[in-house]
Amino acid sequence: EEQRPFFKPELMQSVLEINTRVCETVREAADDLREKLLLAESVLDERGLLLWWGATHPFSHWQDQKITPDDRYLHLVEMLQEMARRLCTFGLHVHVGVDSGDKAVMICDRILQHLPTLLALTCSSPFWEGRDTGLQSMRSKIMEGLPTAGLPPLMRNWSEYTWLINHMVDTGFINTIREIWWDVRPHHNFGTVEVRVCDMPGDLRDVLAITALIQTLVKALSDLIDSGTYQHDCHPMMVRQNKWRACRFGNQVELVNSYTHQVQTLSGTVDYLIERLTPAAQELQCYEYLLDCRRIAREPTWAERQLALFCETKDPREVVRRLTQAARVTDQVS
Repeated sequence: EEQRPFFKPELMQSVLEINTRVCETVREAADDLREKLLLAESVLDERGLLLWWGATHPFSHWQDQKITPDDRYLHLVEMLQEMARRLCTFGLHVHVGVDSGDKAVMICDRILQHLPTLLALTCSSPFWEGRDTGLQSMRSKIMEGLPTAGLPPLMRNWSEYTWLINHMVDTGFINTIREIWWDVRPHHNFGTVEVRVCDMPGDLRDVLAITALIQTLVKALSDLIDSGTYQHDCHPMMVRQNKWRACRFGNQVELVNSYTHQVQTLSGTVDYLIERLTPAAQELQCYEYLLDCRRIAREPTWAERQLALFCETKDPREVVRRLTQAARVTDQVS
């Protein structure tokens, strides 16, 4: 019963949101998530169900999904119509606490150039309604169909952010901050920077590695702001270009370096980031998790694994069965 607040319904009745407590370290988050996943798996086992790890389902159709009978969700469907009804997508959201609103907005601005890297590392949605889309992250394209999703506008301080949110509320464009689904956003209720760009990785190990990368990025950017270090502007179109490249090609992507304007591999980008972020990772006690991002950058994405299994079995249900079984936390600790 004490765990109930951490398990929340979503727009679709088939989707479960699992939240951690506030954690100081990635290791603490690992223990927290493992405990909750064990509980979820035990409840689902009793019902003959499995947890699917991925950003879209390989063969389900959004038309078949039932909307959760909640006033907020019903209002969203009424306002957004088919854009809301097709939101059968699943992402990894990571909150990192910061010490001021102005800093949260500045970090959201400065972390933009790294969002395509995070997406490329987590691509896990090649299928949509049983079809191979040719993309590694169909989820990111579905999300961009919402009027307040995708890459956020550039904002320079907290005042500009609050003015923009208040303007959208006052004009009836949104009802609450919860209707802002940007790839990264300040979260004023929690005092965090919330990174939302990632597809849902295919297992807990990858979730923890990506969490470490996000936490250390926010920490490093926060330290640069505190020291008054100049941060060059990355043109929004360059970020948009790189996000598309990541969505299309996953870890085979060539990303445009915002400093040199030359393309480089994902593995090269990740190696460079790890070198820069090592001091922050050591301070945050998550270096071993951060280092695991090198493996992720060099292995097939979860999207590629789904496609390979489908090519082998010609059966999307077998794809789901194998990957859900492999991701089970219960089997890893028993």
